[in-house]
Amino acid sequence: MPLPKLDPAQYETQLAEKAARLVELLAPFDAPAPEVFDSPREHYRLRTEFRLWREDGQRHYAMFEQGDKHKAILIDDFPIASRRINELMPQLKAAWQASEVLSFKLFQVEFLTTLAGDALITLAYHRPLDEAWQAEAEQLAADLGVSLVGRSKGKRIVIGRDYVEEALVVAGRSFRYRQPEGAFTQPNGAVCQKMLNWAFDVLGERDDDLLELYCGNGNFTLPLATRVRRVLATEISKTSVNAALANIADNGIDNIELVRLSAEELTQALNEVRPFRRLAHIDLKSYDFGSIFVDPPRAGMDPDTCELTRRFERILYISCNPDTLAQNIAQLADTHRIERCALFDQFPYTHHMESGVLLVRK
Repeated sequence: MPLPKLDPAQYETQLAEKAARLVELLAPFDAPAPEVFDSPREHYRLRTEFRLWREDGQRHYAMFEQGDKHKAILIDDFPIASRRINELMPQLKAAWQASEVLSFKLFQVEFLTTLAGDALITLAYHRPLDEAWQAEAEQLAADLGVSLVGRSKGKRIVIGRDYVEEALVVAGRSFRYRQPEGAFTQPNGAVCQKMLNWAFDVLGERDDDLLELYCGNGNFTLPLATRVRRVLATEISKTSVNAALANIADNGIDNIELVRLSAEELTQALNEVRPFRRLAHIDLKSYDFGSIFVDPPRAGMDPDTCELTRRFERILYISCNPDTLAQNIAQLADTHRIERCALFDQFPYTHHMESGVLLVRK
């Protein structure tokens, strides 16, 4: 992970540049002006990872400039990371400095925290983890008030839980989420909450059904399910599917069906190209889909999935790559127009941006 240059004095300028870039990309489609959702200026990142770098006989947190893996930047604190991470960093460093068992061949540390105050630390080693390590790690987890995961080749030891618990408020309701170690979660919790509220508002109250692709741990699925009759959600990652199923149950939401399929496989199923055993209990023909929600990876939607979305009256699209978003919209522009769009500043002080559009059939 490269080191962002945190300069709050430049934040507004940088955000305006991102908005201008999004306007430029969406101009060929006569998009309305984007709604812009800013980020906290510091302590906004809920997860981060550090390599450890040996200098003067001690291990230090380190990051690197983009493309340079040999010149380490040693770090004592990290202002873009959550306050909880900044509290834990010196405490953890003092613990490994005081313990040969904890520090021996430790090469990477990952922190995962939540707005709700939960925290999990992952320690990665180039050696097997034994009973002596586990005893000291259990004491460390108790001292820091965190869950802890130890990783070495072929082994994973969990002390406490292997997930953190988050609570995000959408339209006045608090939704609870389990966020597993090693699985994708939105790094900027404050902006994620703004994204959820925007999507909730844009979808509106519907009397039909919603299809969701790439649902992850159910981040958007839970609040959007309260706006429609039923949701059919798909996700390919087993870890994310298990987290989503737990989150659906924890929140007492009973109108979501979740299947472990890729977007490409679901397209084949809906086109009746081939049957899928994982869909055997689902009557696809019973759904009255009015809207589709997609939050694809950086590569965007493949052409067949993009064609699938064309069938829907309304396409709600969250994107982490505005270039592939524009490419997908170009494929759909003959049948759909952009009714609303937004910029979500998930990644301040970088060129990355999260954006959202609502496409409505012309």
